[in-house]
Amino acid sequence: MNIREFYLETYPTDELGLELNTEATFIGLFVKLIEGADMYEYIGVADSIVRERCFERIAYMWDISYDFVYQLWINN
Repeated sequence: MNIREFYLETYPTDELGLELNTEATFIGLFVKLIEGADMYEYIGVADSIVRERCFERIAYMWDISYDFVYQLWINN
């Protein structure tokens, strides 16, 4: 499941889900965070709520803390 599919299923009333990159995956996003790349460009939406929700999902998927994921982003 890519980020857009997950987002639309989990947050069906958030219209920004329709703007998410159809090719973006959570694995890809995690790699982008490690590389220090522009995560907003990767997912296709520059919104802090969407970012937080994606970070929460990454933290859940890899059983790591949200703070760890956030620090990857903020320190790059």
